[in-house]
Amino acid sequence: MVDLEKAPPARSPDGEPVPRADGEGCLVVAVRLPVRIVALVLVLPVRMAWDALVVAGRFLRDTVLRPVGRALAWLGRALFVWPLVGLWRYVVVPVAKGVGWLGNVLLVVPAVWVYRWVLTPVGRALAWCCAGVGAVLTALGRGLYAGLAWLGNVLLVVPAVWVYRWVLTPIGHLLAWCGRGLARCGRGVLWCLGKVVTGIGAVLYWTLRILLVLPALAVWRWVLAPVGRALAVVGRELLDALGHAWRIAGHLSRAVGRALAALFRWTVAEPARWVYRSVLTPVGHAVRDTVLRPLAEAARAAGRAGRQALRSARLSVRQARADLRRTLFGEPERTPSVDRREPSGAEARTLGSSTTALTKD
Repeated sequence: MVDLEKAPPARSPDGEPVPRADGEGCLVVAVRLPVRIVALVLVLPVRMAWDALVVAGRFLRDTVLRPVGRALAWLGRALFVWPLVGLWRYVVVPVAKGVGWLGNVLLVVPAVWVYRWVLTPVGRALAWCCAGVGAVLTALGRGLYAGLAWLGNVLLVVPAVWVYRWVLTPIGHLLAWCGRGLARCGRGVLWCLGKVVTGIGAVLYWTLRILLVLPALAVWRWVLAPVGRALAVVGRELLDALGHAWRIAGHLSRAVGRALAALFRWTVAEPARWVYRSVLTPVGHAVRDTVLRPLAEAARAAGRAGRQALRSARLSVRQARADLRRTLFGEPERTPSVDRREPSGAEARTLGSSTTALTKD
């Protein structure tokens, strides 16, 4: 909310008023309240429209977009994900395993056999032959290198050392002495040129400072800086006013929304709930007890009667088919049933005594 009361000035422990830290003057404080009121009047419709759009968007998201999104997600899974998973699991993976096994049998195993029993012995034989040829070539190369090295030393190195020591070294010393002299002359010329350039630079520096830097500094200090401070104060006050107006408009918009919600609840929702609870529910119970349940009982009774009729018809058809089979083919032969259960203790003793008597006889 906007603070309409003026805050008391801060005072030091001695009782003297302390100036404000932000350096605000009385003009800023006097202009702040009208600016905030105007900002509130301008921002309030925007904030209410924004809150209405937010509420509509949330309602649309919860009632339309989210169910549609879930339906589209389920449809996408049913149309794309599950077929692709089934294709991958029951087609691609078995085919890949079969191709891998076939490649292992047709390529890997023969390749390993050829490498182990053909290429490895051949490679070892070639390596042994190359080692022998390399030893011979190494011996020949060493001899040739020794001969060429002695010949190069005699024909090139010794004459080159003599030329370097007795010809090039004296010429180099002479050229170095001449270069040192030229370098001393060049340093003197460069020192003179440096002094001249330093003087010209000092003149240009003070000229540019007096003609450009000092006027620009004066414009910055006495024109641009005060104008910038004033614009900063105005911008800060506008931003603060917009922030306060936005917060106050939010509170007002929330209050209006709660009032509209209460009005909708007491004018639409509560009467609809009362009608549903006090009128539609008893009517629905009455319709259920007087109409739907008797109809359901009648439908169940009809279903039971139909099922009994069908069962009787099936039994009649089965009996007629059995009679026709006996008439055409006669009675089927029946094999005597064999009792396969374990004899009890008394039966085992009786069978044992009978077996003993038969043995004695």
